[in-house]
Parts: sequence; C-alpha cells; structure tokens
Amino acid sequence: MLTQVPLRAAIGVATTLLASSLAMVARADDSSPWQRDGHSAVRLLAGSRSGAVLLGGIAFQLQPGWKTYWRIPGDSGVPPRFDFSKSDNVEAVTVMWPAPLKFDDGAGGHSIGYHDQIVLPLRIVAKAADKPVTLRAEINYAVCEKLCIPVDASVELGFNNVASTEDANLRAALDTVPKPATIGDPNPLTIRDVKRDGPKNVLVDVVVPDSRNVHLYVEGPTLDWALPIPEPVKESPPGVKRFSFELDGLPPGAKPDGAALKFTLVGPEKSYEFNTNLE
Repeated sequence: MLTQVPLRAAIGVATTLLASSLAMVARADDSSPWQRDGHSAVRLLAGSRSGAVLLGGIAFQLQPGWKTYWRIPGDSGVPPRFDFSKSDNVEAVTVMWPAPLKFDDGAGGHSIGYHDQIVLPLRIVAKAADKPVTLRAEINYAVCEKLCIPVDASVELGFNNVASTEDANLRAALDTVPKPATIGDPNPLTIRDVKRDGPKNVLVDVVVPDSRNVHLYVEGPTLDWALPIPEPVKESPPGVKRFSFELDGLPPGAKPDGAALKFTLVGPEKSYEFNTNLE
C-alpha cells in the first residue's frame, strides 16, 4: 500500500532529521576521538568559542587498578608532558591540574596522581580571536599498576562551536583545581605557618576542620627539584595539623635559602595552593 505524506509533514520530518544530524556533528566536534592503548585512553575537549581565551581539556580514562601521575609524581613515577607547538592560531596553553590523590607505590613510598578518569582543564590563548583555532597535542604519560607503561598519544581538535556540549564537564573539572590562597588566610582549611627546623627540616602548620583526610604536597622553584612528600608529625600544636619534610632532592648547586616553594593543600572538599619563599 502506498501512503502519501502531506508536504508540510514531510518538511517537518526533514527539518527534525537535519537538526538532529547537525547536533550530532556539533557534539562530535566538541571532543576528539579517543586515542587508546592497552590500559588507558586520552582525548581533547573543546569548550565554547568566545573571544581570544578559550577553555579546553585533556580527558584521561584509566582501567580499574591503573593510575597516572600529577605534575610531580611523588616518590616514584613519571609526570605527563605536553607539547602544543604544532597547534594553529594558538599563542599559549596553560595546563591546570585538579587536586591529586596519594597512592602507595608498592616500594615503601607514595606516588601522586589520578585513577579512573580525570580531565585536566586547559586555558588556551588564541593569536587572533576571529580566526579558527586548532589545538594539536603530543602527550607523553605513564600508566601504572604494579609496573609503569609509557604512552605516547597525538590528538587534534578544532574549536568551532559557540555553545559546546562539553562546557559542563569542563566547568566541573575547573572546580576541582586548587584555588590560589595566601599563608595565614582565615579559611577553615589553610596553612598557618611555614618555618625551618634546623638546616634541612621544614615544618608546615595547617589549620584543618578534619585532619583525617588532608594531604600536603610541596614543589620547588623548577621541575628538577624533587622534594619529598610532607608527612604528618605525631605531636602537633593545639588546633593545627603539623607536617614535616626534609630539604632533599635539590638539583646540584641549588640552595634552599629564599627558594620559591609551592604548597598544595588537599582536603576532602576544598583544595588550595600557596606560594612562599623559604626563609
């Protein structure tokens, strides 16, 4: 039996299908294809296109039991490295790091990083706001269970859509990045004081509402500093949780006096970053 469809209805169906197809294309354009290895996958995410400063992201998926590393890996591990130099119409890219987790590294120490899935937000500055932007990233990272496996990935994504379907994911990832803070800030979670305790030891006093789930990490002024993870001190002054670390892992010839240190304080709900010069 031949069924005739009114012209107006046919046009309506065609319009609906076209809109659906365009939405699928737009959704596809907001993320690059997953680049997969045996234990992980990585891709780029694009936020809405507006002005010269764009929000993007690098999304990682990890198999259960596997992890990857923060910008400093801790006692063992390999931090990710990113090369955006082959991008088009990109002046600068800043990688932002969500608050990390601390893991037992299986060798008596701890590593710092992420498991399951994580999105690293990207702040992208275009050379020209009115021209197309294509982000190309060469990504070198490691995934580890009991052993570490290096991974190399090449991903590419254009920033085209005024309204991106990835905006909510990128904002959620941005909310997990530690907020800048100043030592002595009157926050419920803050660093009260950083002081030397002899020639090699440093004490850090932290004000915390609940000390059970608080971690502290420290970085030196350059990537070749490999300072140890601060450890909680058993006997802390009233009202604070005291951490301690030794000034080990300095590059040859470096002196700690006046060194610019960055502390990342991670709590169960909020995280902060503090910068100070060691006296």
